[in-house]
Amino acid sequence: MAVLELARELVSIPSHDDETAAGDALEAWLRRETDADVTRDAVGNVIARKGSGPSLALVGHHDVVPPAPSQVDGDEYVVETRDGRLYGRGAADMKGAVAAAAVAFRDSEVRSSSGRTRSVDAEPAGELVFASFVGEEVGGTGARHAIENGFAPEHAIVAEGSTNYSGPGVTDVVVAHRGRRGSTITARGTASHASEPEAGENAIYRAADAVGEIRGLEVPSVEVLDEPLSGSVVVTEIEGGSAINVVPDRCTITVDERTVPGERADLEQLEKREGITRTVDQDLPPMECTDEAFAATVLEAADAVQSGTPHHVTKPHATDAGWLAQAGTECVICGASEPGQAHTKTESVSLEVLERCERIYREAAKRWLG
Repeated sequence: MAVLELARELVSIPSHDDETAAGDALEAWLRRETDADVTRDAVGNVIARKGSGPSLALVGHHDVVPPAPSQVDGDEYVVETRDGRLYGRGAADMKGAVAAAAVAFRDSEVRSSSGRTRSVDAEPAGELVFASFVGEEVGGTGARHAIENGFAPEHAIVAEGSTNYSGPGVTDVVVAHRGRRGSTITARGTASHASEPEAGENAIYRAADAVGEIRGLEVPSVEVLDEPLSGSVVVTEIEGGSAINVVPDRCTITVDERTVPGERADLEQLEKREGITRTVDQDLPPMECTDEAFAATVLEAADAVQSGTPHHVTKPHATDAGWLAQAGTECVICGASEPGQAHTKTESVSLEVLERCERIYREAAKRWLG
């Protein structure tokens, strides 16, 4: 079971603060198992290519969030296989799917222009690309570096989680996801003694008025290939004041905004208020697939290899697909991780679903590049 073997190896390698060793293992596997053109760029992204022509990329990332203490044993992560699941930091998000994509890349067969199936050693009727990025968990640094240095496939299947979205036991195809914009709103006033509040201008009051305005903002929503996707805006932190007897001259609030393709809440209007400024701390782009034929082809591939009926769905979380879509790549997301698994101390992924995803990727490559 090649997918499980590679997944176990990758999951065992720590990669929450240094992805080098995991990248080494992945690069070595690709060089050993394929005849593809394998490269490692300056930041550690692992990219492999075979064929030429219109390109389809299978995309993942091999960095992870920090593990829980129970997920570490010495210099390795704890990896367990039981009850049909692989347990360990990164099993779901997303080294398991990276393994499935790598094996699919190795074993893919695509149709020639004559309609015959070529062997895996023959050049496909397009370019098939495998890419595993670093830095996805810290804002997509690896994907952004790759894009800035010419990584530009026409289409991509990003192997983030899409299993059990429409229902249990089904791996769906995501056609859109939300982005995230994080902002800091700073209210400034004039300090005074609390016994003479009229002598100052209370920054907390100004911040409170801004919070009230944020609560009344219209939340954008869109439809992508007939699937609804709504954003959100919420105040998540507030900090201000220095002492019980001082009218504060400064107060900050943090706003978490989940964005949708083409639409954003009007946070800019807050800056029209006296004493209010806003800075954007993070802006992860949303993703939408506008190529209906590509989305349909991947859905057909997913339907062909599982007993359940997959659907086009949307996803609440930002991924590297947002950066790729922003750069012009038509993306969908299809992967093994289920809601509630990523970033947990009991993180796991179904072995059956990993095998299913490997078949989906192979089938999609055959249908799209064939």
